[in-house]
Amino acid sequence: MTATAEPQITARPTYLVAKRLLDIGLGTVLLILTLPVMVVAALAVLVDSGRPIIFRQRRVGLGGREFTMFKFRTMLPENDESIHRRYMQDLLTGRARPRRNGRGEVVYLLDDPRVTKVGRVLRTLSIDELPNLVNVIRGDMSLVGPRPPIPYEVAMYDQRSWRRLSVKPGMTGLAQVKGRGSLTFDEIVDLDLEYVRRRSLWLDVKILLATIPAVIGRRGV
Repeated sequence: MTATAEPQITARPTYLVAKRLLDIGLGTVLLILTLPVMVVAALAVLVDSGRPIIFRQRRVGLGGREFTMFKFRTMLPENDESIHRRYMQDLLTGRARPRRNGRGEVVYLLDDPRVTKVGRVLRTLSIDELPNLVNVIRGDMSLVGPRPPIPYEVAMYDQRSWRRLSVKPGMTGLAQVKGRGSLTFDEIVDLDLEYVRRRSLWLDVKILLATIPAVIGRRGV
């Protein structure tokens, strides 16, 4: 990365240690418990659109460092990345046009033609993100934090948006439990920076608990 992030907002060492222990412990438990779901998801992807089953993508983490994130593949094996690039440019500049999802909610998510039928189901239920647990256990990500952006997204960030990278990215966060795709990019940044300011183990636990009804209710997807 060529840009420079603002100085990191420091957290108590005891919190960082406790957070890492939570990530390893709960992340391992969740990986074991969701293994049957992941096996079914893997078979569904394979039958629907073949290989690869796991999608590997470079993402940007703490302090602007890049890592490889794992997800179930939800798009066609060969796709045009420029579609998402244009969408992100419009989203970051406030030009993205909202649309209504199947439940009539106004969302800013891209109605991506590259997504497969199985992929759409996996995204709706957030099952495609379950391989992120490997990233959590490895230390690339945390269970709670801002969602990790793609490098070309970060290239369009201003200094304020860069502050999202002052904490480790997460599988879920304030933005995910308070609206997900129904939020504008500015609203997402606002919530992510609120998390940066307020982060604590208790807040992490509350976000994790709030993630369950958010996923079941499928709000903003």
